[in-house]
Amino acid sequence: MEQGEATPPAAEEKGGEEEDDFGYRLFPDRNKKPQTFLVRSLFTFHNRCQLMLRMTLDTNPYAQLLLEAMKQSGCTVFNDRHFSCEDCDSCVSGGFDSATSQIVLCQNNIRHQSHMNRVVTHELIHAFDHCRAHVDWFKNVKHLACSEIRAANLSGDCTLMNEIARFKFGLKGHHQTCVRDRAIRSILAVRKVSKETAEKAVDEVFDACFNDLEPFGRIPHSKTDAKRAYKDFQNRDRYNANL
Repeated sequence: MEQGEATPPAAEEKGGEEEDDFGYRLFPDRNKKPQTFLVRSLFTFHNRCQLMLRMTLDTNPYAQLLLEAMKQSGCTVFNDRHFSCEDCDSCVSGGFDSATSQIVLCQNNIRHQSHMNRVVTHELIHAFDHCRAHVDWFKNVKHLACSEIRAANLSGDCTLMNEIARFKFGLKGHHQTCVRDRAIRSILAVRKVSKETAEKAVDEVFDACFNDLEPFGRIPHSKTDAKRAYKDFQNRDRYNANL
């Protein structure tokens, strides 16, 4: 899940008896009857969201690499089928609904292109993990933790410029700290577990998941890095085809 600027509420564990809604409360439009195209076209937020999404899919190397990798894995992504611009709770910018294999883009919270680029990339990493692995999103918090670590690490969430914008200035190991913190925050937003449970899950899988760089092959700290990773991925595909 991609977060907004506000800190999501940490839902406390109550003896394991409280029913978990798996974060669907943050995406209220998920339970509504889809609006007609004519009605949706009248909303500026929806139009802007669709235009920014198309720009991301057509030009952003992070997204382009992930789309190509998913296609090669047998999970081709279609704009109309796998993306949905919706109104969401103010604390989130996007989410991946594994039940429908659909990425939710929070049209009321995504206000500029660079933010859209980051949200789409973050959620495509979740979709890629869903495609390539048997991820138990709902019952195994370690699986969720692993994908949140990978999404924070590889999507550009923790680049130097983004952290400076959050008034967080880097020290040694700051990237890892950012990835860990954002993974924990994301788990707390969508699961009714204690902070201690979220921290334990992240810490137990952190090294393995932080070092799982597929499909990028590197941590893309900038768009230039992402372009190089995309080129390497395309060349790797050509090499494999000639084996």
